[in-house]
Amino acid sequence: MDDLQLTLKTTFGYGAFRPLQREIVEAALAGRDVFALLPTGGGKSLCFQLPALHRTGLTVVVSPLIALMKDQVDQLQAAGVAATFLNSSLTTTESKSRLRGLHRGEWRLLYVAPERLMLDEWKENLANWNITALAVDEAHCVSEWGHDFRPEYRQLARLRALLPDVPVMALTATATERVRADIITHLQLRDPEVFVASFNRPNLTYRVVPKDQPQKQIIDFIRKREDDSGIIYCATRATAERIADALAGRCFSARPYHAGLSAEDRTRNQELFLRDECRIICATIAFGMGINKPNVRWIIHHDLPKNIEGYYQETGRAGRDGLPGDCLLLFSGGDAAKQTHFIEEITNEQEKTNARHQLRKILHYAESAGCRRSELLDYFGETFPGDGCGACDNCLEPRETYDGTIVAQKFLSCIYRIRQGGRFGVGMNHIIEVLTGADTEKIKRWGHEQLTTYGIGRELTRPAWAAVGRELMRLGLVAQAEGEFPILELTEEGRAVLVARQPIKLTKPLALPKARSVKRRQGEIECDEILFARLRELRKRLADERGVPAYVVFGDATLRELARSYPVRMEQLDGITGIGEKKRAEFGEIFTSAIAEYLSSNSRVSFA
Repeated sequence: MDDLQLTLKTTFGYGAFRPLQREIVEAALAGRDVFALLPTGGGKSLCFQLPALHRTGLTVVVSPLIALMKDQVDQLQAAGVAATFLNSSLTTTESKSRLRGLHRGEWRLLYVAPERLMLDEWKENLANWNITALAVDEAHCVSEWGHDFRPEYRQLARLRALLPDVPVMALTATATERVRADIITHLQLRDPEVFVASFNRPNLTYRVVPKDQPQKQIIDFIRKREDDSGIIYCATRATAERIADALAGRCFSARPYHAGLSAEDRTRNQELFLRDECRIICATIAFGMGINKPNVRWIIHHDLPKNIEGYYQETGRAGRDGLPGDCLLLFSGGDAAKQTHFIEEITNEQEKTNARHQLRKILHYAESAGCRRSELLDYFGETFPGDGCGACDNCLEPRETYDGTIVAQKFLSCIYRIRQGGRFGVGMNHIIEVLTGADTEKIKRWGHEQLTTYGIGRELTRPAWAAVGRELMRLGLVAQAEGEFPILELTEEGRAVLVARQPIKLTKPLALPKARSVKRRQGEIECDEILFARLRELRKRLADERGVPAYVVFGDATLRELARSYPVRMEQLDGITGIGEKKRAEFGEIFTSAIAEYLSSNSRVSFA
């Protein structure tokens, strides 16, 4: 065991590195600038925390959220690492005490927000604190092409002049190739070593179901998971409040979280969630970035997300501990219509074009009959090996196809006739209005009621025609132009299909899920569930005594391993995930004694 492995084991309690972690740590210790893209739960934090323990001086970590700083510092201090943070949550006395410690060189890691780091009065501090590394967490905030752009992150490039010899590490969980290039450029990374891990989260199961009485759907889903923590993402504050109230009224432990609440209420609800005193958070997208709660077991999207990147990051908050997680998206064509309406109100044409493009991508994902995992990975430029993942609704219960030749011919013909009758193109809504025989001012002005395709599609509803149109786009028979006017055009393949009247198979729309058989899932750890429940209670009590979230004591994966291997002596704790030397000394005797007491009146369960 070399020095890095020894620190990994004794401080953090892990027996092996996750993919790319060692390579990133070694590049950082060699003094290289580094760009690292690791999926949520892939172990980004360790990539700058471990090097900080193998070099002299201070590692400064730029972090966008107060909750994230406190969370990571709590976990580091529980593992015996000298880490601290400076932000607006501290009193003047607390801040002065920590600043004195920084001047004395007492800390190995300092977490700080970008705006504080760039204050003029901090220039002298930065020069005097023997800073030997800078880590920029959530680095996608640098890019306007990312899903969470923050202008203050752009200012970080000025640190290169203040700290010219200090290597920089930029880390993120979600970034397309364009965003990656943007991060490297704006942070002025110098010939960085670039590490891009797989975006695949094999322990997550992805499902999309039609939204049908969503409140009932959510309650039915949660009733099967009453002991698990989860997040419900909602498009509006009002929906988050309504769902939280409905769940609380049925005795579920649920709280809202959105920007309309006071800072005090948001902080309280988040703390209750982190400490497992509240099981469910009903939130807008304001909640979750950087929340390192490893035992979130499920994510529900009550409404259609705005883009794939946000959806990927939000679902990625489930199963960070490697244990199974469920991701459910409730899909309604009406949600897409609402988003389209909001997009049309955007005044900046470039932003409007980007928003339309992102909406088309998430609609494609929601309505696709293909493997969900493959669709997500493809968006980030990664190919999933194999024909299907076996862990999404479309792989577990493939959707039926039908002969869609007639409806496809009608749709394609309508585009052709409109283009034939004039030089202009039209968008999806107008084509559907022609097909369904709508009586609109535009149809009359352009004479489209005279077209042979006018009213030939009255057998389908407008949402059904929209679904047909989007599937023809997915099949490459129809293309939508980028720009101010998202008009539809026949592709060359679409023209050929129309002329030759080729048969076309379409996929039946999403249906409500059927009962299915349960199979072993990726990341699952079989254990004595009764003992696991008792160990959770013990962990909660110990965490409350120390004023920290339960997972700061031990994560669920650690408790499950304990409830599977039944260690009753300290030496039997060797090799159990998440038990480093400090935690072993502090909690080992307590947990082994609890397990021995349990075995005095219960027999062991055998596992295959």
